[in-house]
Amino acid sequence: MRAAVGAAALWLAGCGIFTRGTAVSPGAQPPHPPIYGTASWYGPGFDGHPTASGEIYNQEDLTAASTLFSLGTLVMVTNLGNGRSVEVRINDRGPFVKGRKIDLSRRAARTIGMIRPGTAPVRIDVVRAGAAGATLVGAPRYFVQVGSFVSRRHADGLYRRLARSYADVSVDAVRTRYGRYYRVRMGSFGSQSEARRRARSLRRLGLPLLVTSE
Repeated sequence: MRAAVGAAALWLAGCGIFTRGTAVSPGAQPPHPPIYGTASWYGPGFDGHPTASGEIYNQEDLTAASTLFSLGTLVMVTNLGNGRSVEVRINDRGPFVKGRKIDLSRRAARTIGMIRPGTAPVRIDVVRAGAAGATLVGAPRYFVQVGSFVSRRHADGLYRRLARSYADVSVDAVRTRYGRYYRVRMGSFGSQSEARRRARSLRRLGLPLLVTSE
């Protein structure tokens, strides 16, 4: 295994957290049925080391390690104990403990309230398959996702606050078989490094940032 806006961070305590529904790619059946099992998390001992994808693990990114999905796959992980969910990108391999399905980054684990117990029963749903399950036409474009919401009102609120300082903010509605949710994104960017620079500049806001490509 190897991971201005003012009071927006406080107002958006639920940013990136869902209490109902799970996301899958628009207009398509999920490539996997929901997976149930135990999630754990990893952080300090691996922070700054290469992951299986070649990225340097950052425990404050919304990423995860799993052997169940292609690298680059986006999944929604729901803590069955409290109903909180977080969207993460698979960029590493693990966990290598029997019965565990996924290792979350420290930030992702904190988002769904499992730092203290260390593990939690979870449901995992695929949002979008990674490179092995998707065909990209032309060069990929990269985005920084800064929030996902069931409520359009909350998504629009974050959009308005960020749009005061950034011209490339948008709100995308994603339809799923469970309903609809709204993601607030910045971009697109021509390279992952450019998107990650933007994400680093936003960390001071305390938002759950996720770099994605399509």
